[in-house]
Amino acid sequence: MRYFLILLISGLFFFQSCKDDSDSEVETEKLSVSYVYMGDKELSTAGDNIDVSVDEPVQIRFNKPVKLLSAQENITLENSAGQLVELTFLPFDQNKLFKIAHPVLAESSTYTLTISGSLEGEGNETFDEQIYVFSTLTNPLVLESISIDDEQVNPAQRIMDVSRNPQIDFHFNIPVGTDDLGDYSSLSTNGIQVAYTLSQVDDKTISLSADQTLEDYKRYRIRISSNLEQRTGRPFDGLDMTFFTQLDSTPKFPEITDDELLTRIQQQTFKYFWDFGHPVSGLARERNTSGETVTSGGSGFGIMAIIVGIERGFITREEGIDRLHTIVDFLETADRFHGAWSHWLNGTTGEALPFSSKDDGGDLVETSYMAAGLLTARQYLNASDPDENVLIDKINALWNAIEWDWYTRGGQNVLYWHWSPNYNWEMNMQIKGYNEALITYIMAASSSTHSISADVYHQGWALDGGIVNGNEYYGIPLPVGQQYGGPLFFAHYTFMGIDPRNLSDQYADYWEQNRNHTLINRAHCIANPNNYVGYSGECWGLTASDNHKGYSAHSPTNDLGVITPTAAISSIPYTPEESMAAIRFFYYQLGDRLWGEYGFYDAFNVTEEWTADSYLAIDQGPVIVMIENYRTGLIWNLLMSCPEVRAGLSKLGFIIMNRA
Repeated sequence: MRYFLILLISGLFFFQSCKDDSDSEVETEKLSVSYVYMGDKELSTAGDNIDVSVDEPVQIRFNKPVKLLSAQENITLENSAGQLVELTFLPFDQNKLFKIAHPVLAESSTYTLTISGSLEGEGNETFDEQIYVFSTLTNPLVLESISIDDEQVNPAQRIMDVSRNPQIDFHFNIPVGTDDLGDYSSLSTNGIQVAYTLSQVDDKTISLSADQTLEDYKRYRIRISSNLEQRTGRPFDGLDMTFFTQLDSTPKFPEITDDELLTRIQQQTFKYFWDFGHPVSGLARERNTSGETVTSGGSGFGIMAIIVGIERGFITREEGIDRLHTIVDFLETADRFHGAWSHWLNGTTGEALPFSSKDDGGDLVETSYMAAGLLTARQYLNASDPDENVLIDKINALWNAIEWDWYTRGGQNVLYWHWSPNYNWEMNMQIKGYNEALITYIMAASSSTHSISADVYHQGWALDGGIVNGNEYYGIPLPVGQQYGGPLFFAHYTFMGIDPRNLSDQYADYWEQNRNHTLINRAHCIANPNNYVGYSGECWGLTASDNHKGYSAHSPTNDLGVITPTAAISSIPYTPEESMAAIRFFYYQLGDRLWGEYGFYDAFNVTEEWTADSYLAIDQGPVIVMIENYRTGLIWNLLMSCPEVRAGLSKLGFIIMNRA
């Protein structure tokens, strides 16, 4: 019995001894730091802790709960002079995480964060001292916002329509003075410095105002150099901002009636074809700098313009008929390729000039513009006058010699744009889809000597119905053609002579097509998705023209910021109110920069501060002719009076309706 008691006591003693050993192990487990952050920067006891935020709280996470009082007594922050920084402790997650607030620290200074070895966990865990040395960053100088005439602007976006006496306010994140900014800022336009004055609005806001009224529709540049850091001792990204001033709305010319204005535009534009026509051939030069190079298609437009000139009294009938004789006689001897003229000709010799490397032969589309012009003139001429009747006979001979069917390339159901005796059909450009060449198919079908079948039109041009669009753009339906309608010359070149007012076929009502195409083009300019300068309901019109980089067919899907006056002006039959508003704007508001010896210059781009000094025949012609069609229907009535043209339209399935 005594032996049993001894064993029991020994066992209890052993059990208690094991329990005490286990408790001792728990009590001696260490408290440790999981991480220390200041703002988004993690601090290390060994690493280089630099550029630490001066106003973000310290965050310390432990592996176990810490006694709050112990944390407050054993976590300290001191500056380089050994002075303690006042800390405010806020515990989270059952005292495992502490967010420790502090006053804003000094910039570019060294601090020491100490977690003393006397720190205790809530379970009396011990802690090995940790020391974190870090240096604070220097807060950069930041331009927080910019206001122009009390309206905040974004320098990363195009800033437009700024008053010509603007007040520009710069709002910084920390105090800065006009003396600081003065040597590091500039205002200029096209590299020319503009005098300005800086004034202090408050300790963080400086205002800039020019010492003179700024020019209108001009791009100005404001720069604040990043070298300002040398003055303030703070990093600064710098500023390079541009803005465009608003237009000076003062009329540039005395106001006249709209009817007088339309006549003035027609007369001034007509001078291009009359005064600037080639002295030998009488044909229109491709552009005002073309020298010997004349254009067949643009000259077809020019023939229509001569008829308008006679009717408007810009020239006498005798002068006009004499010029037509010169043109027709030249065309008789000029190079032709199965009856078709080349795009460009030498105005003296009549020799074909290459439009591109392999385009040195017949151009059927340009030929169709010439053919339309010649037929219009034929209808205008008086057969009872012997001199004019001679001209009629010559025009008929030229017209009947055009081998439209040859350009089906061996009987295909499509017309081809080019043929060359040197390169044969290598250009390989079919005329199809909806574009400026509908007149080519109409002329080809109208020929009584070399006509095409209706299948060539429907399968080639119309792509068996593939030209149908049927979608809406800006809420406006588009019967046929490409997205958003394409450049506006699609609505002009064919319809300078072909009257769309009562015309339709199985694919479209062509009055609706051209009006809606124009309205979509204008709506795009009003919406101005690319944020170009100057676009509006009065300043619109995208079509093929010169631009600041060369030449392009501008449209809503190829918008370079270029407005071409012929686009809106030549659309006046379709959109009389909208086009007249554009005409007034171009003449009265922009006339000092846009109106020249031969009417409106070809194009302009306010965003690029560019205005063409050029005139192009294919842009000048539609201005004269389409204004006249709007006023009297003259050219429409003449070409549509051709029995061949009416027969050709009927052959292709066009219907000439009577509108109410």
